[in-house]
Amino acid sequence: MQRREFLKTSAAAALPISSGAYAAASDTIRIGVIGCGGRGTAAAINAMNAGRDIKLVALGDLLMDRVQERLTELKLKKPDQVAVDKDHCFSGFDAYKHVIESADVVLIANAAKFHPLHMTRAIEAGRHVFVEKPHAIDPAGIKAVRAACELAKQKGLSVVSGLHSRYHPGYRETVRRIHDGAIGKVVSLEENFLRAPYVLYPRKPGLTEVEWQGSNQYHFHWLSGDDVPQSLVHNMDRASWVLHDAAPIKCHGMGGRSTRRGEIYGSVFDHHAVVYEFPEYIRVYAFCRTIPECYNESSSIVFGSKGSAVITRTRIGGETRWSYEGPRLDPYDLEHVELFNSIRKGAPVNNGDYMVRSTLIAIMGQISCYTGKEVTWEEINKSDFYFPPRPEDVRADMEPPVKPDAEGNYPVFTPGVTKLL
Repeated sequence: MQRREFLKTSAAAALPISSGAYAAASDTIRIGVIGCGGRGTAAAINAMNAGRDIKLVALGDLLMDRVQERLTELKLKKPDQVAVDKDHCFSGFDAYKHVIESADVVLIANAAKFHPLHMTRAIEAGRHVFVEKPHAIDPAGIKAVRAACELAKQKGLSVVSGLHSRYHPGYRETVRRIHDGAIGKVVSLEENFLRAPYVLYPRKPGLTEVEWQGSNQYHFHWLSGDDVPQSLVHNMDRASWVLHDAAPIKCHGMGGRSTRRGEIYGSVFDHHAVVYEFPEYIRVYAFCRTIPECYNESSSIVFGSKGSAVITRTRIGGETRWSYEGPRLDPYDLEHVELFNSIRKGAPVNNGDYMVRSTLIAIMGQISCYTGKEVTWEEINKSDFYFPPRPEDVRADMEPPVKPDAEGNYPVFTPGVTKLL
């Protein structure tokens, strides 16, 4: 089936909307977006693709000019579903509060530091949520996510994760065949997320230091969590999934800043390598890098006693040779189809289990790279560590957590010297 046909069929198959099912007590599902970068804008499109009854009514971002740019773009793409007036365009670190007030479903796709706080406040207000990865950047944040997901269960609200691999039909079939023994006993896994630097926003005049760091959030550790939680989390989610949703026993990592200089690159590393040890002595070798003009690869490779599987290519080789030939449907759309169908049917979906586990796996790897120390699963679960300040304390005029030196370079952590946990 073509994607358009699939979505049309899915929407038609949904149960009728009952009176009072949403805050507006109508047949319209109102969505609001927190974070108007590329991912937030794309999530809004994915959500509206899930049915004509879905209307975008509110946008929030740190910067108002970004809100206005994205609103213009979205109106061109979805003119019949974008219903955002000027009173529902919000900016600043408190914009999330107004988006939550305005919508039935909140799409959270801003700096990951704020994901735990924003999803908690949305769920407390009785809103369904879609939350982009990573779902937190530190152990304290992931505890808040776990509590929010439990609260959603109690309230009968849906929580869907941006870890889209779980909604990819080809990945699902590949993992199912691995579980059924197509490659024998899993021995080890290799995970790669190698690419050029991601989404660089130059400094704009008139912003405070904190506002500028917030606008360029992928390159500041205290906002994004750096590249293991930000990117490699997809790979570690797939690895855990292959291993029957297992958590690692421990990990050790290495990383640093090798080539990138200048303020736009902030305080993050440009390369990481983490070795995770899972039960039964299964090791996962995980790599990510954000340096231009280098070899790039995004892959999840599983090695077994009777063959191997490349999940990201939906192929299996060895004693069993197989390649996925099913429908090529967009998992970014499908995760929203499941979210909105669950709302229409009154049958909540909650991705909290793997949201928490996979994000925490990535966090422990990042902290190991920053410190150069081995980190155990027991240790990371017990920790209350967070990258200061607390999300609820962030203000535009506050003292920034990191400052540039005279040459415009921000400090980075030093493995072997830095202590976090």
